[in-house]
Amino acid sequence: MNRNSAQPTVPDEDLLVRAGGRSKEAFEAFYDRFERRAFSLAYRIVGDRSQAEDVVQEAFLSVWKNAGRYDPGRGSAGAWALGIVRNRAIDHLRSRASRTPDLDHDDDAALESRESALRTEEQALRREESREIRSRLAGLPENQSKVIGLAFYGGFSQTEISDLLELPLGTVKGRMRLGMEKLRSELGTLEGERT
Repeated sequence: MNRNSAQPTVPDEDLLVRAGGRSKEAFEAFYDRFERRAFSLAYRIVGDRSQAEDVVQEAFLSVWKNAGRYDPGRGSAGAWALGIVRNRAIDHLRSRASRTPDLDHDDDAALESRESALRTEEQALRREESREIRSRLAGLPENQSKVIGLAFYGGFSQTEISDLLELPLGTVKGRMRLGMEKLRSELGTLEGERT
């Protein structure tokens, strides 16, 4: 039985406020409501299941510690919590990018055939492109990167983002359009540098 079923009608904001008062039951119910979306968002940003689980764990620990600081007047509880997840995931990417990658000696066997080497090269190029896109996304103004991140990494529609962030749909569309134009421009410049 889902722990959430005991409090099906309690609004997210009330659960978070009660969690700020150190109600473990309220925090558990809040976690149950948002854990799947949080994992989905983290996974789409970091691209690795284990690392996404770590990000979600760190983010919800932060939610627990800072729930008392949540202000319902500034936005929905879900947007606040998913914003923490998003920021933790981006921080995780930045810290991962600053570390030197370890060489995996088990990869030697996979690189013996030419076909395997080509697949590995293609995967490396895709990973590099993905890192570059994430890096450029992190460089956008926060209001633009947030809506684009929720759409592409979180899988949310523009209407869902509008509801989640409590913004007019037109504002979400405008921020997404401006952010995408900047990304296209920057990535086009990057493509020109590579050729």
